[in-house]
Amino acid sequence: MSRTRMAATAIGLAGVLAASQAQAQSAGNSDQEIALLKQQLKMLEQKLDKLQNQTAANTAATAKARQEAKAEAKAEARSEAKAALANANAAIPVKGPVAPSGVVVTMPNNRPTICTADEQNCVAITSRVHWDVGGYDYRPDTAATTPQKLDSGENLRRARIGVVGKFFGDWNYALIYDFGGTADGFGGTGAAGATPVGFLPGGGTSGVENAFLSYTGLKPFGGKMAVEAGIMDIAWTMDESTSSNDIMFMERASSGIIAQNIAAGDFRSAVGTRWWNDQLWMGAYVTGPTTGAIHSASSVSPPGSSEQYGAVARIAGNPISGNGYSVHIGADAEWLIQPPRNLVTQAQTLTLSDRPELRIDPTTLISTGAIANVSGAQVYGVEAAATYGSFIAQGEYYWFNVDRTANTGLPPFGASSLKFDGGYAQVGYVLTGETHPYNAANAAYGGIKPANPVSLAGGGWGAWEIAGRVSTMNLNDQLATAAGIAGGRQTIYTAALNWYVNNNVRFMLDYLHGDISKQASATSSVNTGSSFNAVAMRTQVAF
Repeated sequence: MSRTRMAATAIGLAGVLAASQAQAQSAGNSDQEIALLKQQLKMLEQKLDKLQNQTAANTAATAKARQEAKAEAKAEARSEAKAALANANAAIPVKGPVAPSGVVVTMPNNRPTICTADEQNCVAITSRVHWDVGGYDYRPDTAATTPQKLDSGENLRRARIGVVGKFFGDWNYALIYDFGGTADGFGGTGAAGATPVGFLPGGGTSGVENAFLSYTGLKPFGGKMAVEAGIMDIAWTMDESTSSNDIMFMERASSGIIAQNIAAGDFRSAVGTRWWNDQLWMGAYVTGPTTGAIHSASSVSPPGSSEQYGAVARIAGNPISGNGYSVHIGADAEWLIQPPRNLVTQAQTLTLSDRPELRIDPTTLISTGAIANVSGAQVYGVEAAATYGSFIAQGEYYWFNVDRTANTGLPPFGASSLKFDGGYAQVGYVLTGETHPYNAANAAYGGIKPANPVSLAGGGWGAWEIAGRVSTMNLNDQLATAAGIAGGRQTIYTAALNWYVNNNVRFMLDYLHGDISKQASATSSVNTGSSFNAVAMRTQVAF
């Protein structure tokens, strides 16, 4: 109700009251009239109170309506503003989420590796550096001994870098080049025809150590299988199946090196297959020459040569294994089927030799020289090893047979086969408690991974290992006959201390004592033997 109406109502009440009072006065102030007037006045007051309450309620409702209208207007304004902002944002180009590149870069064992997201295609950089320093205390038995001196100093034994990887999951490859003195021959120059040829510091003409392709998609009989071809390290003999990064001594035993050099070993061209599971390994390869071998049919200087062909087979396994112990056994066979032939002189020869299990000086102390009229050769070997906690023992023995029935027109004629033999036994113990794990893919034991790598902050001291080995190799046969070979008998004792700083760095310290029993020739008993002591250290970095 409006204020005008309220005022009119009050005036009306006042008029009624005045009229009533006048009437009462005129009627002689009758009590009844007064009572009636009071009742009417009370009723008017009640109506007035009701009107005032209604007015206050209407005022509050009006204020609430105004507030709601304002709130609705603000909300509408906000909505319009949001819509305008959305339209503005829609007009501006917005960068979408970055799509995955499909490439994953990792560093397993600090080896830079790039893979596709599904890990079916990978390429990694691999490298190893083995730098040796050392000295000899060499004692020739007589003036007739050759050599009379060994040189102390250093040798970059291996300096390899390359790539390894896979594509489509099952195709594996490697391309590795060795810039070091792995071949450890004598440097120099030769000539291919009239063109001078330079040799690498190690004496070879090629540093390609690995260049092969391997397919691993076949998994017959519940195991794994690799079919591979190219230039590779053939996992023949247990010592050779152990990486040079993991062997306990700076050099492998001479008996195994001599055996491998016939038709296996590093830098060897080959095609073959291997199959393995957790307990058994079997492999066979057809082999050819090593990289750097001369295989020219027309060269005169150096003389052209036909390529050699051979084969190797190995069966080995880990039939007994448990928590903290294992036993390994195996057998090996190697055949030189077609020796290389000098196409200028028609000579067909084979030389068996090795350095004295240290290559600071590359001179060999035992050697058959070039065995003439070689038509083939065979090597048979056995291998065994065992671990118990941090202790490891390993040994191998080989028997050699060299046939001399090739028809070259050169003497000796009708010579009988030659037989040689040799082997080694070695033990090791890790002072810090680590163990050599078994690598089923190569049927050999792997290297030490320190539980506490060297760390100035963390207080780690790496892993420490002591080891000892005795090896023997006999290259004498048919002594006192014109067709005999006096290559010498070598026995070497080696003690080693190895410090594994971390998974990539190792220092090796070896002490060697060697005795070489040798005579001037098969028909001359003149003593040309010698003995030596040597100390050497290797700094190794590998990933």
